[in-house]
Amino acid sequence: MGEEVENQTFTREARTRYRTKVRTCLDVFERMLGEARFDADDPATGMEIELNLVDEDEQPALCNMEVLSALGDPDFQTELGRFNLEINVAPKRLHEQGVMAFGEGVRNSLNAAERAAGDVGAHLVMVGILPTLTERHLESEVLSNNPRYQMLSNEILAARGEDIVLDLKGPERLRVTADSIAPEAACTSTQLHVQVSPEGFPAYWNASQAISSLQLVVGANSPYLLGQELWRETRIGLFEQATDTRAEELKAQGVRPRVWFGERWITSIFDLFEENVRYFPALLPVMSDEDPVAVLDSGGVPLLDELRLHNGTIYRWNRPVYAVVDGVPHVRVENRVLPSGPTVVDTMANAAFYFGLVRALAEQDRPVWSQMSFTAAEENFHAAAIAGIDAQVYWPGVGQVPATELVLRRLLPLAAAGLASWGVSDEETGALLGIIERRCVTGRNGASWLVDQVHRRSGEGDRHEVVRRVMADYRAHMHGNEPVHTWA
Repeated sequence: MGEEVENQTFTREARTRYRTKVRTCLDVFERMLGEARFDADDPATGMEIELNLVDEDEQPALCNMEVLSALGDPDFQTELGRFNLEINVAPKRLHEQGVMAFGEGVRNSLNAAERAAGDVGAHLVMVGILPTLTERHLESEVLSNNPRYQMLSNEILAARGEDIVLDLKGPERLRVTADSIAPEAACTSTQLHVQVSPEGFPAYWNASQAISSLQLVVGANSPYLLGQELWRETRIGLFEQATDTRAEELKAQGVRPRVWFGERWITSIFDLFEENVRYFPALLPVMSDEDPVAVLDSGGVPLLDELRLHNGTIYRWNRPVYAVVDGVPHVRVENRVLPSGPTVVDTMANAAFYFGLVRALAEQDRPVWSQMSFTAAEENFHAAAIAGIDAQVYWPGVGQVPATELVLRRLLPLAAAGLASWGVSDEETGALLGIIERRCVTGRNGASWLVDQVHRRSGEGDRHEVVRRVMADYRAHMHGNEPVHTWA
């Protein structure tokens, strides 16, 4: 999202040229899948974490550029809102350093960022949606200075032809309108990357789709938006609505949304890129000088800039990624399901659960996606976003079941076996998956803790004041780095 692009306007002719170039890139990518050698002998995993900035009163602090300037760390970059930052964690091979190595790096980086934020009167918070946001934080003035964000906002609103309507219903109801994609800035996530071979990609993507609901069950952390109690992972519904280019009439016609779970299991990574090109018009038709056909014909590795940029404006919850590092191409699954927070150790537990479970399911002889419909996986996903740790989901062999029971009895042992396949130690596996186990036993994750605290303290003022006080406690717990299921 944060990639720099030059501010510009796009003519109809430019859009036509871009469509042609994207299709050329797609043809070249198809050739590469059959001819090129992709980096997959010793695959790496990666992580990105989006963060919120708050002031001393837990209100959003619109100062990301000042914090970045004080920090001077290229691993940090802007995100959509001026109260957002993102950290890109260096890729790691799990058999060499384990998941905890991610945690050590993140803790060190966040401590440095917290000091830099303190220099400008701000603090960092890891949470899926900052509960102290107000309607003024849905206005275009909160967008970061990177021209890409304003261009995206303009293009989405132009395609839609009307303001964005946010309409979410949980225990309470929220309906507001926005004249930009600024509401998307409320959504801060943890993104996990798994590098795989092109041949192995379909199994890892299908497995990621199948378990996305369980990730939300154990990791939900976004129950409030503008002070209203909505879904346990409100971020899912908010993101789906905040970047929707479709007017109501296009929805009725069955036009696909840009934030998309998908519609079928796949047999090739090419399926996803081809769908992206076939179904979605360009939002940012920025052209490079590369001739991908000539580069490939000469023995080089094309960057496929147009295909990659187009792919980056279609927000699948599990996104296919093509990249070139040191002249060698690779592909990976970008898992975008999880919210940020509550703590670094909770984030590492979520990562261990995903990395282990996705590998175990991807390598099964009879894969789970051959036993359940894609529609069932999507229904699980939204049921988990709404109900969080109290959700019921469908799973082959057991039918409809409380999700925590499914995790405890079936999926945690699979995740442990998957981590062993990655080369993660039994000690580390036990420590991290033990956190997931205790969340399921106690019924407490970030979302349930936040809701419980707001309900218990409802007599301490109006909703905004109560939420502010709860967030002060949340931030203190976050820096203590004890798992959320242990929080008082």
